[in-house]
Amino acid sequence: MAARSRITWATILRIGLALPGTEVGTAWRSPALKVRGRMFAVIPTHRSAEPRSLCVCIPFRDRDDLLAADPGTYYIEEHYLEYPCVLVRLDRVHPDALRDLLRMGWTFESKKPPLKPKRKAIPSRSASRR
Repeated sequence: MAARSRITWATILRIGLALPGTEVGTAWRSPALKVRGRMFAVIPTHRSAEPRSLCVCIPFRDRDDLLAADPGTYYIEEHYLEYPCVLVRLDRVHPDALRDLLRMGWTFESKKPPLKPKRKAIPSRSASRR
């Protein structure tokens, strides 16, 4: 069996940026892919996630299917249970499956209304007079 190529953030970027409207950003101070301001993939920062994992936003029913089909590749931790996402072990996922998973996440988030950009707080006049 041929060795799989090591999936890195650069691999994830290459796949993700091929999807229309994908932007690179951050979420929880971690590298993320977004569409219309909505995150669809992120390097997880919660301590329960295994190293070399990726968190992808997908519908709960799709998460359940992935967990049942390949628990060695896809997993979930208690912290993430209430969120529509799945964790994926980058050392176990096939590049074609990762491509499909990122498209699934992109589709899931792109159907939602765009997020409005965060507005920077403008100091009130009374605060500027102090």
